[in-house]
Amino acid sequence: MLEVEVGGIRIAYERAGSGPPLLLLHGFVGDSREWRRQIDGLSDEFTVVAWDAPGAGRSEDPPTSFRMADYADCLAELIGALGLERPHVAGLSFGGALALELYRRHPTLPRTLVLVGAYAGWTGSLPAEVTEQRLRRSLELADQAPAEFVKAMIPTLFPESASKVVVDGFSAIVAEFHPDGFRTMAQSLADADLRDVLPRIRIPTLLVYGDRDVRASLDVAEALHAAIPESRLVILPGVGHMINVQAGDQLNHELRQFLHAAQG
Repeated sequence: MLEVEVGGIRIAYERAGSGPPLLLLHGFVGDSREWRRQIDGLSDEFTVVAWDAPGAGRSEDPPTSFRMADYADCLAELIGALGLERPHVAGLSFGGALALELYRRHPTLPRTLVLVGAYAGWTGSLPAEVTEQRLRRSLELADQAPAEFVKAMIPTLFPESASKVVVDGFSAIVAEFHPDGFRTMAQSLADADLRDVLPRIRIPTLLVYGDRDVRASLDVAEALHAAIPESRLVILPGVGHMINVQAGDQLNHELRQFLHAAQG
């Protein structure tokens, strides 16, 4: 695990391989370790970088006032600090919203976008009452012991058919959540409404969703697909929210095909 200071916050990240840069952005209950199969599987062709967002993994917690724009600016600084020239940017869930915010604030930075189980922010993709309920529940769970936090979150992330080995492995990552960092990420996701940027996206965009996802449903996927010009939507059968963990090989296949096409 490598580290760099960005905007006064210590950011941890993993880096592997060589070639065109591929930047991976995790969800709000994980960290860079959730991308292990992508780091291992795609570093033969790409410089794969996966960060621990402020408030996750081995990175420091941000101020409680941090919102999606602040995460995006921090990410933009990281891209510059690591010398990643126009990276492909892939984000899951919270990370997908962050990828959209990065494009809105720094449109010349990403070369492509890959949105995996993503939202245009909770406010931008969900009914107001659902957003309110999710935020309230998230703030309640942040006060729970790690075992209770994991017990509450995992059923929303994987279908019952998911491998126990896969679920247990990710549960170990979730158990190391930062309470303060999780609260800040949940609040920023609840506040975000990124619908305005969707029709302005002018770079190749791939959307990947699982048909068993109970957090970012197919209605969310279809809405983003309809709003983003020339986007491509892939639905993976039998897969829940944590696509990169449950269906890592399938996601790697879709990523590699998409990135090859985007690079010409």
